[in-house]
Amino acid sequence: MPDIDLLLQRLIVQKVEFVVVGGFAAVAHGAALMTQDVDVACRFSPGNLLRLQAALSDLHPFHRMTPSHLPLRLTRTRCKGLKNLYLATDWGQLDCLGEVLGLGGYDKVRKQSVVLNLEIGRCRVLSLDALIQAKQAMSRPRDHEALQQLRAIREQIGKSRRFQSFADGPV
Repeated sequence: MPDIDLLLQRLIVQKVEFVVVGGFAAVAHGAALMTQDVDVACRFSPGNLLRLQAALSDLHPFHRMTPSHLPLRLTRTRCKGLKNLYLATDWGQLDCLGEVLGLGGYDKVRKQSVVLNLEIGRCRVLSLDALIQAKQAMSRPRDHEALQQLRAIREQIGKSRRFQSFADGPV
């Protein structure tokens, strides 16, 4: 069983700049989904990528999309030009994205994120509305179930806020 929450915790401890996106973000917002990996949008600067590598170093990270499964061995020079990293580790898969379809690059994604207090620590997670927008843009079959749940969560939050406003009003 992947320990993807522990992968995120390592990123938090190493102060990697990232935003949780994808299935794990949907779960953080209350969706009942199973996910076998974690997707993050991250800053693809050499310093940030070297912190990412340090966070994963003892988990034997490798590039899972290469035929020979090359180990992750970044240097400042090798970091230049990278746009995505699709990694496998002893604890599960971690996809690091330079941009999210429908939203844009890391800076735009970060602006559309919220800070959540998860069991693993405080981290940035794509906002519910931005996550819905990204899932719509992806439009993969597996995103349709997530979209239904995310929309239902958004609707429930809206009802809860309307009820709260009514309850707080003058009597």
